[in-house]
Amino acid sequence: MSAPERIPPRSVTTADLLAHGELTVRGRIREASNAALFCTVAYEGQEASCVYKPVAGERPLWDFPDGTLAGREVAAYEVSEATGWQLVPPTVLRDGPYGEGMCQLWIDVVPGAELLALVDDEEPGPGWKAIGLAEVGEGRTALLVHADDERLRRLAVLDAVINNADRKGGHLLPAEGGRLYGIDHGVTFNVDDKLRTLLWGWAGEPLTDEAVRVLGTLKETLEDGGALAGRLAGLITPAEIDATRARVDALLASGRHPEPGGEWPAIPWPPV
Repeated sequence: MSAPERIPPRSVTTADLLAHGELTVRGRIREASNAALFCTVAYEGQEASCVYKPVAGERPLWDFPDGTLAGREVAAYEVSEATGWQLVPPTVLRDGPYGEGMCQLWIDVVPGAELLALVDDEEPGPGWKAIGLAEVGEGRTALLVHADDERLRRLAVLDAVINNADRKGGHLLPAEGGRLYGIDHGVTFNVDDKLRTLLWGWAGEPLTDEAVRVLGTLKETLEDGGALAGRLAGLITPAEIDATRARVDALLASGRHPEPGGEWPAIPWPPV
């Protein structure tokens, strides 16, 4: 009688770990405006740090009456994955110690990456893009700039698609291996234009060929019956999915990065 075939152990993916692991709360992230808990998650011998934001800890927003912050955070991750750019840390919707919420992989920031700066010149130097003038105290102003970085440019396109109303400097996380992640996507996908961001440096400029290709892929997968449309169902409303389709169509039709609309503050406050 031959020995039974040995079945190799199944590898644990980050999604498995976040979705099925045991969450242990280690502390609260006090800088967050809604309940955000620093946790560890353990599953089948694997462990990682993560952020858990329970729906029960969300403050109601008059201009986002439908859905939840947690659902929109996961939806932003799904769109990011569909672009292939992987700009949002792995994020799932799951039950936890305080009920259903968003669980996102913790990203350790690599210090020293200069993405934002204040300069005294009227124009940005080489390698930088202008955002606008900022008050720096004692009646002085300085030019706020961001790096002319392809990772930020991709994030600017993603923000335009998901209609991000809160892209602050503190939401940009440089990570190991030259990676850049964006976090805090709870105020996204509104049906009205609410784009507020620090990444206006490319406003009105032509989209890159890469961005046009990615937007074309998003258009296909957002169609009724498309994979991304299916993943977004239940996370955001049908009207918000339709509005996302319309934003993708508008970007493809214009072929350019969007410009501030004027009816909504273009830069979030505080900006960092």
